[in-house]
Amino acid sequence: MTRHVLVLGGARSGKTAFTESLAMRSGSKPAYLATAEALDAEMRDRVASHRAVRGGRFTTIEEPVAVSDALLKAAKHHDVILVDCLTLWITNLLVANEDVSQHVSELGATLVQVKTAKIILVSNEVGLGIVPDNAMARTFRDLAGAAHQRLAQICDDVYFIVAGLPMTLKGEAPVQTEARIHEA
Repeated sequence: MTRHVLVLGGARSGKTAFTESLAMRSGSKPAYLATAEALDAEMRDRVASHRAVRGGRFTTIEEPVAVSDALLKAAKHHDVILVDCLTLWITNLLVANEDVSQHVSELGATLVQVKTAKIILVSNEVGLGIVPDNAMARTFRDLAGAAHQRLAQICDDVYFIVAGLPMTLKGEAPVQTEARIHEA
């Protein structure tokens, strides 16, 4: 049985290293679906650093908006797909003036539909801090929180990463491995 996974955590918490390790243990043909858009020099450097760390271990698919469509296509060729990250995806949807709730519903339906590939979703938990001081940031926080709740219901395993250590919120505890620290 294919088990879909949601991994949450703060910025620089170790989510990416944890999920890359999980993906490599889970499949023989992993894909990395990146939602980031490198719109400035700093982000281009981050993307390049992440690519270098992954090396040739993953097939990289770049899709900032149409994540569900990209997952359906990738599931035909890959047995595990890591989506990094949902909060960047939600930002991209907001900037494109897309209906975030509709896209999250489509992603939920895609998770239910895909049985041939394990899907690992990565997202930043942004609701643990202070209430943002502007309407757009509050909207983003609310949309991310709603997306996390919806996807956590669907996913078989849900983990929260703190200081590189996974806490199991739902499902099976992960096999512990020493994760590397991403410097980017």
